[in-house]
Amino acid sequence: ADRIARNGDVANKIGTYSLAVSCHYHRIPFYVAAPLSTFDLSISAGKEIPIEERSGREVTYIWEQLPITVENATAWNPAFDVTPAALIHGIITEKKILKPPFEKVVEKLKFNGLIQKNYEELIV
Repeated sequence: ADRIARNGDVANKIGTYSLAVSCHYHRIPFYVAAPLSTFDLSISAGKEIPIEERSGREVTYIWEQLPITVENATAWNPAFDVTPAALIHGIITEKKILKPPFEKVVEKLKFNGLIQKNYEELIV
């Protein structure tokens, strides 16, 4: 995972949400692997996670040279999607596997000093 909100919602590469939905439908447990430093306690839920948007040319052109759509077509091309905590069976970290409800587990880890208060504190 690239970033995890306090409630356990996860931002990861595009396609993660679709995979989680498929696993949920087929009753297959879906796990996320992430270091504890990925938790951003300044974000309460996934809807607050900023999502990077890539150039639409990445999906409307081959090698950004050969068009594969009609002229002047545009495309929305997010680099990440958000997977709701409700679809996640557990989060595998370097310390342990965290189980829902994630918000309670995250508060305990914060209290024990295992995760930082804000994601920005981790950026040097």
